Amino acid sequence: MNILDADAGKQNTKIKVRSNNTGGRKVSYSWVVKIIIWTFFISCVMQMLQAGLMRKVNIVWAFMILIGFVLIGIIFDIVGTAVTAASEVPFHSLSSRKVRGAKETIRLIRNADKVGNFCNDVIGDISGIVSGSASGAIVTMVHLMMPKSDEFILSVILAGIVAALTVGGKAFGKGIALMNCNSIMFTVGKIVSFVAPVKDKKTKDKKRKSKDM
Repeated sequence: MNILDADAGKQNTKIKVRSNNTGGRKVSYSWVVKIIIWTFFISCVMQMLQAGLMRKVNIVWAFMILIGFVLIGIIFDIVGTAVTAASEVPFHSLSSRKVRGAKETIRLIRNADKVGNFCNDVIGDISGIVSGSASGAIVTMVHLMMPKSDEFILSVILAGIVAALTVGGKAFGKGIALMNCNSIMFTVGKIVSFVAPVKDKKTKDKKRKSKDM
């Protein structure tokens, strides 16, 4: 075989790349619309809460509020990571024994894409934006207390500190989430059971029968 023929054969070879198998699942456009609406309202509420508190507190409490928003982003990032790594198998036996939070944990894990999107993207991103606004308010407070201070340098330093705490906290939290994903989701499931419990089929059937009657 000629070298030219071999080269021509290589050029004619086509590489086919198949898309990942998603199990027939499609993009839920209704979920996209819901999450946009939820993001708008949650961001407005958190921003109003931050702005209202910052006007009434001193510099110490302002820093505490800022750290609180950073911690909210880290905690929800841990939950968003844990839900994608958790397995629902251990919770089936707990659910059959009617252990509180087991059914809710299964529901969360089965909707890992939506839960992860809400925790990591919605709450995580909103916390970052609100933390930035809180940092700006603190810089203004410090500048009013010390008029000779450089506002630009203060804003740069505080932004760097907040970013370092956020990224470092999330990096540390991801390791915890991956090592303790099932126990974290079980704790979240217990909390959800008080807020939005999963109803049994029997109770649903009874309600339907009572409506029919």
